[in-house]
Amino acid sequence: MVAELAATHKADVVILAESAIVSMGLLAALNNGPGNGFHLSTGVSKGITILTRFSREFFRPVFESDHISIGRLMLPARSEVLLAAVHLPSKLYWSNESQSFECVELARRIAEEEDGAGHQRTALVGDMNMNPLEPGLVSSVGLNAVASRRIAQRVTRIVQGRDYRLFYNPMWGHFGDASSDTAGSYFYDSAEHLNYFWNIFDQVLLRPELAKRFDSNQLSIVRSVGERSLVREDGRPDVTLYSDHLPIVFELDF
Repeated sequence: MVAELAATHKADVVILAESAIVSMGLLAALNNGPGNGFHLSTGVSKGITILTRFSREFFRPVFESDHISIGRLMLPARSEVLLAAVHLPSKLYWSNESQSFECVELARRIAEEEDGAGHQRTALVGDMNMNPLEPGLVSSVGLNAVASRRIAQRVTRIVQGRDYRLFYNPMWGHFGDASSDTAGSYFYDSAEHLNYFWNIFDQVLLRPELAKRFDSNQLSIVRSVGERSLVREDGRPDVTLYSDHLPIVFELDF
């Protein structure tokens, strides 16, 4: 299914979080078709798998941990981009407060890699295990991710005399059932007083320089691949056949 999804959307980069698929088998499936072959990133992150159509000389990992993989994408005649892929700890095991503090550490690490690269053209992608509205995503000391591209173009915001780098989070626009019965990327039903039901844990965040040239129409939560529906009749992810998370696809111009 991953290979079919990549072929359908003509993907150049495939990112998987906590995948049970054997990497070599996936690589063979991805390369069983026309076009440039995929390469497995040389990163050592246990929870993140990155495959690209670019030669390894053009994508170089610069930071790895169990839940984070950051690499420098350096294509000929293109501006360099930092690609950060994450799978942050689940709400099943971590409190909201701990998740927020982890975002503080992630923001610090990204800023350090940006300083080392000499630019802030960063795309952050992955399973945040938090919604766009939660403190870890929106707080100044966290990822500082806003729903407005115009506000993101400020580049930073100042709190108590300190500058904090902004991200633009286009996933806000994918909440709700205006276009289909599927109102997010992850569904959770619990007998609690506070329950969002639909969540968007799977997100892409962009620094302002990338956000300026980003076409929001090229971002979608995928509900089907070819003839296969990834959702049930009620619009919820088909956990039995596929995954409890729906994939997201997007296109960047850089």
